[in-house]
Amino acid sequence: METRPAALPKYYVLKEQILALIEDAAPGTLIPTERALAEQYATSRTTVRQAIGELVSEGRLDRTQGRGTFVAPPKVTHVRQLTSFSDDAASQGMTASARILDIGPVPADPAIARRLGLAAGAEVHRVERIRLVNGEPLAHETAFLAGDLPELAHNVEVRGSLYAALGEDYGIRISEVEDTVETKLAGPDEVRLLDVEMGAPMLLVHRQGFTLDGKPVEWTRSVFRGDRFRFVARMHV
Repeated sequence: METRPAALPKYYVLKEQILALIEDAAPGTLIPTERALAEQYATSRTTVRQAIGELVSEGRLDRTQGRGTFVAPPKVTHVRQLTSFSDDAASQGMTASARILDIGPVPADPAIARRLGLAAGAEVHRVERIRLVNGEPLAHETAFLAGDLPELAHNVEVRGSLYAALGEDYGIRISEVEDTVETKLAGPDEVRLLDVEMGAPMLLVHRQGFTLDGKPVEWTRSVFRGDRFRFVARMHV
């Protein structure tokens, strides 16, 4: 007996139709209202609302209370290389900046100590920042660094890049990194710091950085807005 394929949900069909509608539209273009879309595609406003909600979560549309729904700008493509966040953004014609929340020495908890090859309680430097691209907050980053790093806060501010400060001021060159990428949903911290809604999709990235001789010197936790970022891994074989 032949099995018939299940019908696609109405909202999903509409979602694909809206994507086709905005395919060639410039970022910032206002799309039709929910009522107009419901009439145009002969469906309910509930179905329209669900389709638009998913497209907003995926970063294809932006919704502003009282103004309407607009075509979103392209996602920031972040190529994970042995370069800084600032260098990656600049290579794509964008301006990266950071808002420093806190920099200072802290005792390493057992997990951080293990990652950095230290004894629990050893002093490490904690660097917490909001990373911005073109002035928009896109990531919350907390880095833990091993080594003697006097005046780190001043040097990071002057250099504008943590990697630049490590290399130029302390002779620490990150020559190898390992990134682990997972998904997570936005919690209260992301809502407060990154201007997203509770439960919005996020990308959680842990990075461990090593010097040329294989010594671990960096362990960083970064939470990126899923509606604004996509990661591209490049490898030479």
